[in-house]
Amino acid sequence: MDLSPTEDDQDTEIPLSMQSSVLLTHLPANATTALRTIQDTIDPSTQKVVIRFQALPGAPTPGAKWVAIKVSASQNFGSVVSFLRKKLNVGNDSSRAGESLFVYVNKVFAPGLDEGVGALWRCFKVEDELKVSYSLAPAFG
Repeated sequence: MDLSPTEDDQDTEIPLSMQSSVLLTHLPANATTALRTIQDTIDPSTQKVVIRFQALPGAPTPGAKWVAIKVSASQNFGSVVSFLRKKLNVGNDSSRAGESLFVYVNKVFAPGLDEGVGALWRCFKVEDELKVSYSLAPAFG
């Protein structure tokens, strides 16, 4: 078997990186900056989305003032879970220090804490609200 390069292989040009492209001069230098830029475009910090909390059986019910809240679309889901833990006083005081909080979107799945609230809202909203259910014990899956 002959593995030596052919004429066609020698004529193939190596593509330029995005940074050295003459045509694509407005692109960010790295992927982190690019992702942050597109995230700010899709979910501007001024955009607010509505999150409606629903207690599953056995979980404390939300207070009337925060059953539905408005959150910046640019926040991550971890901030929503932190808010909920604080309001329910789960894991904060000595009497509930070991308790866990299980949080689900649309009673279907538990998103990662680093998921963007705006992306979850765009993909899974129901009647322009993101339905977030919670329980003190695993409820689904």
